[in-house]
Amino acid sequence: MTQPERGGIPAPFTGHSAIVRPEWIDENGHMNMAYYVVVFDGAIDHLWASIGLGEPYRQRTQHGTFAVEAHITYLAELLLHDQVQVVTQILDADHKRIHLAHEMRRSDTGAVVAQQEVMLLHVSLKTRRVVPFLAEVVGMIAAAARSHAELPRPDWVGRSLAMPKTYPPA
Repeated sequence: MTQPERGGIPAPFTGHSAIVRPEWIDENGHMNMAYYVVVFDGAIDHLWASIGLGEPYRQRTQHGTFAVEAHITYLAELLLHDQVQVVTQILDADHKRIHLAHEMRRSDTGAVVAQQEVMLLHVSLKTRRVVPFLAEVVGMIAAAARSHAELPRPDWVGRSLAMPKTYPPA
């Protein structure tokens, strides 16, 4: 991990970890897919706190972010009490959007168990409309994005979900 530049954050960012809880286990005996989203969302909360978009910002300004699109790839199952760390990369940001890539890794081996690509929009919580980031956070977001700009772009980013049409059989 590189050191953050002044006003930046570590690149990549590793602010969130979790332990698989009993209530996250489904009938197949592993973590239900919905809880991967919960863990990835926790990583966003940690990132936001580090770049000025956290809870104090939301409460003070009545602005926040909404996810507009997300793609998750599940690579390995997680079992009860498994520990994970989420590694986050800011892929890009502009005046209204932030594009992130997350890798969920086993804390013990570092093996990647899931990946999420997500696009978030800045919104006014009063109007429920997309609005530009407020001046007070623009510099922090830009510094964070700059600190991640030199990281290699993950090869799995931008993939689409598709399969050849094979059903019904001819």
